[in-house]
Amino acid sequence: MKKLWLRISLTFLILLFFILLAMGFFIADMMKKTYMDMTRQQLLQDAHLVSKVIDISDLTSNNSTLQNSVERFYAKNQPRITIIDTSGRVLADSEDDPSKMDNHSNRPEFKNVVNLHKKMGESVRYSHTLGYNMMYVAIPIQQNNKLIGVVRSAYTLGKIEQAIVKLWVSLGLTMGVTLILSSVIGIKLAKGISRPIEEIIHVARNLSENNYKSRVRLKTTGEIRELSHAINVLAISLQKQMNEIHENQQKLTGVLTNMVSGVMLIHPNRRIALVNPAMEQIIGTKASELTGKLHIEAGKHFGLSQLIERCLEQGVKIHEEVSIYYPKERILDAHFAPLLGVNGDINGVITVLHDITDIRRLEKMRSEFVANVSHELKTPVTSLKGFAETLLDGAMYDEELCRSFLQIIYDESDRLHRLIADILHLSKIEQHQLPLHPEVLNIINVINETVQTLQEEVNKKKINIKLPDYNELYMEAEKDRIRQIILNLVANAITYTPEHGIIEINVEDLDSKVMLSVKDTGIGIAEKDLPRIFERFYRVDKARSRNSGGTGLGLAIVKHLVESHHGVIEVQSQEGKGTQFTIILPKKQT
Repeated sequence: MKKLWLRISLTFLILLFFILLAMGFFIADMMKKTYMDMTRQQLLQDAHLVSKVIDISDLTSNNSTLQNSVERFYAKNQPRITIIDTSGRVLADSEDDPSKMDNHSNRPEFKNVVNLHKKMGESVRYSHTLGYNMMYVAIPIQQNNKLIGVVRSAYTLGKIEQAIVKLWVSLGLTMGVTLILSSVIGIKLAKGISRPIEEIIHVARNLSENNYKSRVRLKTTGEIRELSHAINVLAISLQKQMNEIHENQQKLTGVLTNMVSGVMLIHPNRRIALVNPAMEQIIGTKASELTGKLHIEAGKHFGLSQLIERCLEQGVKIHEEVSIYYPKERILDAHFAPLLGVNGDINGVITVLHDITDIRRLEKMRSEFVANVSHELKTPVTSLKGFAETLLDGAMYDEELCRSFLQIIYDESDRLHRLIADILHLSKIEQHQLPLHPEVLNIINVINETVQTLQEEVNKKKINIKLPDYNELYMEAEKDRIRQIILNLVANAITYTPEHGIIEINVEDLDSKVMLSVKDTGIGIAEKDLPRIFERFYRVDKARSRNSGGTGLGLAIVKHLVESHHGVIEVQSQEGKGTQFTIILPKKQT
């Protein structure tokens, strides 16, 4: 693409060239016409002068007087004078012998006067003898209003043509100098105009390519200065707006990226335009694979697609709870809202999904917990009330029966106290109201001390307890919590292990961790019950565990105590053969 200054300069010079050329032709033509008019007038005057001074009788007498008269006045002077009779015969000529000259009846100027009866005949033609053009002017010679001859004056146009040539040379030189000076001035002016315009074009192109720091820096004047200022103001405004848009986009991206709720934008053509990371996890597909696809083929959830279609067609907000089964079963709190344009048109649908699976599970657990607590409390309270009423009805006067009933009331009260204490303890652990106070302790000593407190129950059932082979193994932990973990696991093993059974407690040093296992040869746990044994109030053998005095919260408490030490607990069991609980705890608490 040619530069602007070059195009302006070429256009200006071409236009100037044609103007000068037209002026040259006009001036040359005007000068030529002026010379020709002057020559014509001069020839006409000479012809009239000759027609008045000659003797008309000489035209008919055919003597040499007429030739002598013409030669005497015009032989050595311009113009050339020729006298012709009406038949075209030359009677006299100032430069040549008339007798040797051709008949002039066919000359144009002669015909105009004789044949056409004009007062003046004129002709310009090339003279092969002289080598240049001649102008001829003829007028009639009359006697008694009768044409008797013609006076013709002729003048060579060589000097006029030479003058025209010189004029063209002068005009050419003048035009050349004018073009050169105009070129220098025009190019300078064009560059002065085009440079800021090219700079403005360059800045505008940079702005279109998102380079908003570009500015017009040339100093200009007039309208170009105002245009430069307007472009700079536009660039500043665009830069400010794009910075704001970029900041808002970063904020929006940050919000969408860190939202726990899934967000998805669907265009009116049913294709997905935007997906945040939370939506990727909910749907189980990456954003790169979702963007641009139809929502019905990308999500593979017919229920969600139906609600999206309904929102697109009706343009109403929709709030429903939806269950999906891919990539895994979830319960979603789904919100659908139409994205409205300036004119109220529906430009898409914004879908927001909240995963409430855990909330519903916790609500279910809470409901079951309340039901279980109510059930667990109902049994001892009913017993207390029943035996108290019996005593009030007169059984209190029977000392042996009264003592039996009071013992039952005491046992049920003690069981109720343990149940309430376990519930409060578990609640505090779950709410992290009991901060961990670790200390360096020998876990072997803790195991031995805990088993010692249960020795009476062990002896009653004649159970063989195998203790760890280690003499000492140190770790950081809170002694009371570790003691309670071991106490609950061993007590459960004693409860569900028949007489003469075996309980084996093992400890293993795993470098940075300690593995503690409690294995028994008891009744075992059915495979279907294994995932739920750490739930509150869940009992494998409900009747037996309640009769043994258990609250159903022991394993739930153990699980929370292990997790408070940043450990994990696992269980392996086979029904009828026994159960093994394995706990892995870090040696150091961070």
